[in-house]
Amino acid sequence: MDIRTLSPDFAVTPQIHISDIEAIKAEGFTHIICNRPSAESAPGDKPDEIEEVVLAAGLTFCDNPVVMGQLTMDNVEAQKANGKALAYCASGTRSAIVWALAEAGKQPTTEILDALDKAGFPMPQLGPQIDALAKD
Repeated sequence: MDIRTLSPDFAVTPQIHISDIEAIKAEGFTHIICNRPSAESAPGDKPDEIEEVVLAAGLTFCDNPVVMGQLTMDNVEAQKANGKALAYCASGTRSAIVWALAEAGKQPTTEILDALDKAGFPMPQLGPQIDALAKD
């Protein structure tokens, strides 16, 4: 796994596998968010298959399929979690974008963009969108 921390309580990673769940739990994560649509996932990595193992491990799970170009405010709201959360998608990028938008208004835009950059997701172009969401 390539877990990249965005805040003390939120990290992103590329696709996880059933065999990763115990290691994720050992890292202190309590909530897993799948931002990858089921149609993109290989057999054995489908959200419902991952969810079953996550719940059996005593963690919580949210299936929040994000299709770029079709991102909704429901996707952004679903990214908000209680506890230490790990969100995944194909590369981690979608999950990082949705986290950044969910953080709008909670912290300064510059801090959000800095966290993205430090995690390897430099996206200064998100600044205006984050600012607009922070005003709402």
